[in-house]
Amino acid sequence: MPWTRDEMAQRAAREIGDGYYVNLGIGIPTLVANWIAPGLTVTLQSENGMLGMGPFPYLEDVDPDIINAGKQTVTEIPTTSYVSSADSFAMIRGGHMDLSILGAMQVSERGDLANWMVPGKMVKGMGGAMDLVAGVKRVTILMDHVEKSGAPKLIKHCTLPLTGRAVVDLIITDLAVFQFLERGGPLSLIECAPGVALEEIQRKTTARFDVNLESR
Repeated sequence: MPWTRDEMAQRAAREIGDGYYVNLGIGIPTLVANWIAPGLTVTLQSENGMLGMGPFPYLEDVDPDIINAGKQTVTEIPTTSYVSSADSFAMIRGGHMDLSILGAMQVSERGDLANWMVPGKMVKGMGGAMDLVAGVKRVTILMDHVEKSGAPKLIKHCTLPLTGRAVVDLIITDLAVFQFLERGGPLSLIECAPGVALEEIQRKTTARFDVNLESR
């Protein structure tokens, strides 16, 4: 059966190495903070200037002044520090972030990403999306495999405004894990969620992809 959102976040956390500086995007990616392996030294960075975040707080530990870029309450850790938003973006633009885990509306077969707006719908702004895909070393996408309508989100060409071209390295959906061996393609299926058949993934994906399930 498909992975739950927590299982998707747990799978994404396996991509985080010791000593990594990581930015977690809004939505499913924020859950990754709860699944980082014990013993790893990982610094979670937020565009609003928080450097070093812990997991989501229990209700009794909520502090409304401690939030991430998505305005969700988070927890501090002993090494947490705070910087200006300008310094936070300087870290991102300067190439100092090892990994960004982001949500997406669409990803193309060559790694183009659309994740910031739907034409005709009100948006608060770009935020840090374009800076994140341009400045970090690796980009992992966490998203549902299809839209609520059933339309594929992993498609041949993005139809929504792009965040970046050929910027994605890894895609984790509720059905499968896909990888770009190099940016721009080709795209390979490397893992299926338990009980999910290859035929279902093919039926719900319009992007071209190779099947390389023995790579992991």
